[in-house]
Amino acid sequence: MKAENQAKAVRPFGMRDKVGYMFGDFGNDFTFILSSSFLLKFYTDVMGVEAAVVGVIMMIARFVDAFTDVAMGRICDRSKMTPAGKFKPWIRRMCGPVAIASFLMYQSSLADMPMSFKVVYLFVTYILWGSIFYTSINIPYGSMASAISPEPGDRQSLSTFRTMGATLAGMFVGAGVPMLAYDTVDGNAVLSGSKFTIIAGVFSLLAVGCYMLCYAMTTERVKPEVSEEAKNSNDLVTMLKNAVKNRALISIIVASIVMLLAQLTMQAMANYVYPNFYGSPEAQTASTLMMMVGMVLAAVVSKPLANKFGKAEVSVVSNIAAVVVCIILFIVRPENVWVYVIFQALCWLGLGVFSMVSWALITDVIDYSELKNGIREDGSIYALYSFARKLGQAASSGLTGALLSMIGYSAATAFDEEVVNGIFNISTIVPAIGFGLLAAVLWFWYPLHKKEVDANVEALKEKHAKDTK
Repeated sequence: MKAENQAKAVRPFGMRDKVGYMFGDFGNDFTFILSSSFLLKFYTDVMGVEAAVVGVIMMIARFVDAFTDVAMGRICDRSKMTPAGKFKPWIRRMCGPVAIASFLMYQSSLADMPMSFKVVYLFVTYILWGSIFYTSINIPYGSMASAISPEPGDRQSLSTFRTMGATLAGMFVGAGVPMLAYDTVDGNAVLSGSKFTIIAGVFSLLAVGCYMLCYAMTTERVKPEVSEEAKNSNDLVTMLKNAVKNRALISIIVASIVMLLAQLTMQAMANYVYPNFYGSPEAQTASTLMMMVGMVLAAVVSKPLANKFGKAEVSVVSNIAAVVVCIILFIVRPENVWVYVIFQALCWLGLGVFSMVSWALITDVIDYSELKNGIREDGSIYALYSFARKLGQAASSGLTGALLSMIGYSAATAFDEEVVNGIFNISTIVPAIGFGLLAAVLWFWYPLHKKEVDANVEALKEKHAKDTK
């Protein structure tokens, strides 16, 4: 009776949870988008480190993540339930360390230090931020979605609001940095290191505030009791074996990698296309605002379309549309920067539909895995998914850095005609490939289309009803 009264006292799922969960990714992306969009630019233009070297460091860090992400997922799954839940306490514990580590990466006062020092400093601070502190807050945060509500519609809402949080952070970072961080030197737009360091500090403080709002506003309602038999069988080797045989998980991992290949390349190359190819940093700010418009439109249409046709199905169509836009851009090569801005907004609309449903897709995979393996592993599965996303981030950073080096980009050649033409090519061809591969994976490989998802939801309801008897 006491347990029943406690269950009745839990606040019903509602707007407070959605907004609170939105603030979590708002906090995440104050540091994540700053890194994925500007770390390469900061270290090439301010610190004087070769682009390929920065890309290699980012890729090495992702191999470290192979251990830290999975370890954090296991820690989450084995964590004891607290009055605040199993996942929420990690947000409060780790919001300070992740913000401090992010700020330390962008110290322009070290620009005159020896090159070896700068490379080592970047490696150490980047590992601390991404592989340790960001992992220790992002894995619990992502896993928490399936604990806030068991209902697919609620989880879709959480996915939409999470993406909106990332979009808001993207607006602050993508629009704010170009407006505030550039100086005009000899008629060219040049990134100011001292200004960028201050901006990074402000974003770190804002990230902490957003994390605390997430902690205060969300409620974990799904509190599974794991049997001793499940605990004993829930070892790392078993989890990895299950993952390898899990078609839904492997395919969504591949989809995430190619999605981030497209998305992060677009974000990173914006820092070169607008100031270097078009000579217009202010257009980059406008492009970011247009991106938000596209994402808002995606948020409006994604849920009704996903409910009617399926999350994977609408994602395939939207990404094919984005491929077409990128190809048109590459062929037409508009001289007017505002034409380019409009086409980029259309790309973000196509990507936005998938972004809005992507986090709900992984909860579908978690449900599928529970039915397949008999064990619910929210943290472990999300950790593998998060690791895949970091592989996508690394692939984008490494590829972007390598391609910039191949076309001869450096601070000295940043405005040469051959180099800026190469910049434009990278900014259109790589995203087109990523969008196309994403559509192919979701249509031909990923097994959880609408019919299968609906059947799994009903099967789990029956299973959980039997377990509670």
